[in-house]
Amino acid sequence: MSDSQKAGLGAFAKYLSVWVALCIALGVAIGYFLPGVPAFLGRFEYARVSIPVAILIWLMIYPMMLKVDFSSIKNAGKKPKGLIITLVVNWLIKPFTMYLIAAFFLKIVFKALIPEALATEYLAGAVLLGAAPCTAMVFVWSYLSDGDPGYTVVQVAVNDLVILFAFTPIVAFLLGVSDVRVPWDTLFLSVGLFVVIPLGAGVVTRSRLVAKHGKDWFENVFCKRFDGITEAGLLLTLVILFAFQGRVILDNPLAIVLIAVPLVLQTYLIFFIGYGAAKVMRVPYEIAAPAGMIGASNFFELAVAVAISLFGLSSGAALATVVGVLVEVPVMLSLVRIAKATRGRFAASREP
Repeated sequence: MSDSQKAGLGAFAKYLSVWVALCIALGVAIGYFLPGVPAFLGRFEYARVSIPVAILIWLMIYPMMLKVDFSSIKNAGKKPKGLIITLVVNWLIKPFTMYLIAAFFLKIVFKALIPEALATEYLAGAVLLGAAPCTAMVFVWSYLSDGDPGYTVVQVAVNDLVILFAFTPIVAFLLGVSDVRVPWDTLFLSVGLFVVIPLGAGVVTRSRLVAKHGKDWFENVFCKRFDGITEAGLLLTLVILFAFQGRVILDNPLAIVLIAVPLVLQTYLIFFIGYGAAKVMRVPYEIAAPAGMIGASNFFELAVAVAISLFGLSSGAALATVVGVLVEVPVMLSLVRIAKATRGRFAASREP
């Protein structure tokens, strides 16, 4: 890579938040003024998962999976602190703080602005987000914050297993809804697309090329060819995601703001609980950063699908999950900056 390419990539990464804002604006504009574009892309969907979005997310994740040393996955059990933090935060804390914060703002603080029935639907959407820790985008946040890619895979995989049996009873308990219909095809397809397939492809590619050309060539030549691909995939994904939701966002500006307040507060709270616990437990930064990111980020594909299944496409619950997508990217980018700025406060040595 030439010096000019490196400089360009540095500028690209340095102003990533600007590009994100521009892509969100572009996506919303396309969705509002050119509704035929998202309508066309919407045809390519299976189990409520957008295939174009899935391809772009896969494009983001694959370069990160190339960096995963399979031995680091096998040895993750010897370093359990990061796993313990994500499990406790995601399943014993996050769903309940989401409910309390969202209920406080939507039903008390904003009571005069939101009808009671609609506030209940917004609360339901928030709870669905709170009960679904991230599967796909967390790999991007981990990459941007210089997290350990191998350990992040383990953290995500363990949470995906817990989702299978914990998501339904938690949502049913918090919402008082006994008939929670989980779209299992969406759940399994998302886990397969965003974890199993890219991890398998990365492991196979790494093992074959290292055996043929050596580890030094693989890491310093082959992997460098993918520099900037993750960020580019993120930006294209945002354009498509917000093209799908452009009209909804512009038609409900006040609702978007009111729903966003508890979601943003919850995101920062959960990150600092996980990240702070990692600091107290002397977890290395490379594991601590993703540990905080997984809980802060959400499995929005699952949350949106369940909201639509339970409450309908035009419901307040579905809108709340869409707002979750809207606020997540800029908030998570700010958390990436916070994590990198505080990196020096964490132990550099490996977790005992």
